[in-house]
Amino acid sequence: MKINTIGYFFREAFASLRRNGWMALASASTAAVALMILGASLLVVLNTDYFAATVESEVEIAVFLNDKVDAQRAFDIGEEIKRVPGVREARFVSKDDALAELKKNFEQKRGVLDTLGENNPLPDKYRVKVDKPEQVRPAADKFGTIEGVAKVKYGQGVVEKLFAITKWVRITGLVVMGLLALAAIFLISTTIRLTVFARRREINIMKYLGATDWFIRWPFILEGIILGLLGSLVAVLVLYFAYDNLNQALLQSFPFVPMQRDMSIILKVYELIIGIGVGLGAIGSMISVRRFLKV
Repeated sequence: MKINTIGYFFREAFASLRRNGWMALASASTAAVALMILGASLLVVLNTDYFAATVESEVEIAVFLNDKVDAQRAFDIGEEIKRVPGVREARFVSKDDALAELKKNFEQKRGVLDTLGENNPLPDKYRVKVDKPEQVRPAADKFGTIEGVAKVKYGQGVVEKLFAITKWVRITGLVVMGLLALAAIFLISTTIRLTVFARRREINIMKYLGATDWFIRWPFILEGIILGLLGSLVAVLVLYFAYDNLNQALLQSFPFVPMQRDMSIILKVYELIIGIGVGLGAIGSMISVRRFLKV
């Protein structure tokens, strides 16, 4: 493709934007709003996924040992636990350590501790973490078959519900983002369609003179790309300042709430929004021009 031809495409695209200034502004603004909502949904999904991953990573399997298990057998049980596929960490907690932890947790409720009496009724145990949430139940089932293990607990029922909820939140977020992407394509394609409709005679003449479909199509595609780019840049600027302020507010008021604060990941989200804006603009333009090329 010649430099002059490329220059012609850009001149036509900018000329069309100038001729339809208000319509172009409305289209870019609408695209910005759509991309802003899309970006906000993406950030929500990202943080939901981060929160879910944090919660899932904290899920522990408690492996309680029989009272008759001696120190050597307790060590061997730990080694067997570590050999189970998917086990990331297995930490031994003696009954004395468990009692000390219980006293610390119920420091303000001495009445609860008084019911324990002089003897320590708590068993030795292992606190186990696995690599993936779906490995919790199979690993727990295997731990229960180890000789010397009295009981295995991992919050049966509650953990499954937690994993199911986080799964549906992720799926719902992806569906919402897909619908918003379709809405952005529709908005941009509608604007380009109006521009194409106003120039339909010119397009017909160019077709009769022998112009190829791509020669006619490129100025409109560039126009859509510019509109998508402008809308995405506005959306990214708004999201950047809004997310940063929200992040700082949560960090000061609720520092315990897990939130994605890795700027390298957040910047990739903004880059993705810009890429989506450009891509949606191009797709919307191609959809709009297609019907008018059938002469």
